Amino acid sequence: AGAAGQSFAAFLTHGVELDLTGEANDYLGKGMGGGVVVVRPPANDRSELPTLAGNTCLYGATGGELYVAGGVGERFGVRNSGAVAVVESAGDHCCEYMTGGTVVVTGSVGWNLGAGMTGGQAFVFDGDAERLLSRLNPDLVDAVRPDAAALEEVRWLVERHAALTGSPRTARLLDDWATAADHVWHVLPKDEVRRIEGRQAGRVVSV
Repeated sequence: AGAAGQSFAAFLTHGVELDLTGEANDYLGKGMGGGVVVVRPPANDRSELPTLAGNTCLYGATGGELYVAGGVGERFGVRNSGAVAVVESAGDHCCEYMTGGTVVVTGSVGWNLGAGMTGGQAFVFDGDAERLLSRLNPDLVDAVRPDAAALEEVRWLVERHAALTGSPRTARLLDDWATAADHVWHVLPKDEVRRIEGRQAGRVVSV
């Protein structure tokens, strides 16, 4: 419990689980290749949405899982190539230069989402389509509604976040999943969006 300095859980490996009640500074999970990290606020924290981690978290991560019951700073998931993360808000430049892995943001996300992102995927919960689309970096990524398999995947990750963090915000999402699911956007590199659309068109033609 308490405040962790920079690079908490850096280069974490398989079989290690870290559970932090408090907050972490920049570079949380830097270069992590495995393991599980959970960050939750103290029991006496009354913030609606506490910011629990700094900037550049998961920088260059290749694996592992990160669950934060609160917000994170800028450049979350930069150069991530394999880690899975669920957070409740993220600052500007989320998923920058990402080449793999999965990032779920159950709340607000900043500007320039997906800049230089050539792989991996993000799921963002936002009921305002225009707002989300305006925050995407338009060069390499696009946002589409998730198909059934993708929606099942994101629900499983949200359920895991709720179980590990005890987040009341996440519990409320799950309590009204039908509404929450209508607010989910699947952010992918444009090449992957085109492949998905091609597969869907092929199914329509074959019916």
